[in-house]
Amino acid sequence: MFIAGDFLSAVAAILDWLLSAYMLIVIARAVLSWVSPDPRNPIVRFISGLVDPVSYRISRIIPTRIGMMDISPLILLAAIFFVQRFLVSVLRDAAMRLR
Repeated sequence: MFIAGDFLSAVAAILDWLLSAYMLIVIARAVLSWVSPDPRNPIVRFISGLVDPVSYRISRIIPTRIGMMDISPLILLAAIFFVQRFLVSVLRDAAMRLR
């Protein structure tokens, strides 16, 4: 059973890394929304392509406009933080029990 424990531990580590990277991308998108970058820039397109579909879905479910400010990135960051803390810790605990 130690193989399954090591596998779950690896999945937890990769998921933790991916969620941390996505959190940084969401923060970068929020910072980019404050300035007016060139929308044809490939980096801006990449970041927008990763974040905008998710924040759009959040905006469809929850009203996220407060005046001129959109709080969907904050809601997305809170959701990522929750998943990171809850799911990754559950996977690590399960991995420790299987060892």
